[in-house]
Amino acid sequence: MTDKEKKQLQLTAVRVREGILTATHGAKCGHPGGSLSAADVFTYLYFREMRIDPANPRWEDRDRFVLSKGHTAPGLYSTLANRGFFPVEDLATLRHIDSYLQGHPNMTTVPGVDMSTGSLGQGLSVAAGMAKGAKFLHKDVNVYAVVGDGELDEGQIWEATMFAAHYKLDNLCVIVDLNGLQIDGPTAQVMNTAPVDEKFAAFGCDVVNVDGHDFDALEAAFARFHENHGSGKPTAILMKTLKGKGVSYMEGQAAWHGKAPNDEEYARGMADLAAIRAALEEE
Repeated sequence: MTDKEKKQLQLTAVRVREGILTATHGAKCGHPGGSLSAADVFTYLYFREMRIDPANPRWEDRDRFVLSKGHTAPGLYSTLANRGFFPVEDLATLRHIDSYLQGHPNMTTVPGVDMSTGSLGQGLSVAAGMAKGAKFLHKDVNVYAVVGDGELDEGQIWEATMFAAHYKLDNLCVIVDLNGLQIDGPTAQVMNTAPVDEKFAAFGCDVVNVDGHDFDALEAAFARFHENHGSGKPTAILMKTLKGKGVSYMEGQAAWHGKAPNDEEYARGMADLAAIRAALEEE
């Protein structure tokens, strides 16, 4: 990609992060930490990678996306809103009693959501089923699933990966957000799933390790996914990320897995993001 295209993605990711803060602040609850760590891949997927149409969210030939770590709905919602699926102003209504933006993705109420998720481990199975369905119908449809590293504790993740390899679902891209923290603390202490790359490889995936905040690296990783079409191998993109990325006091802090910023913290976070935007615009 050109430097101009990369800068545009970086600026868009800032807007996505602002939406995450606005949504969780408005709800007075939610999951900002893992939403922020995945904001760059959300941005890349919806603004560069996937074949979608915000004016026709149910377009039959669109690529599919499943947020397996459904608690990071604020990140997905902010991306969808900034992509034009619904008004950005609605993000502030997250989890309100009369809002269509529930705490976890709901495909029946939110334009652009392809699957309702929330119970960890189940989303990847759904994504694998979507990929199998596309193969059965001879559809040129790619399926992308974002999985949390704490979610790897769930045995269903590995069952789904085994299924994907067995049925040669090379149209399935598994994206693991390796931010190293889950609700109870460091993943290495709660349930050590390392070496994650060797596990996905052993289960039949082509594995790509990448910096999840580097758009050039993400571009190369998704290019590898497309190169794997016809190989019969699912692709697993393992992203090294920073929980709370972009908001100084949230970065690397497990405590921000599932709590919302108060008024003062919201102002501080938005100031952090404004400074990032200003620095990008000066380049």
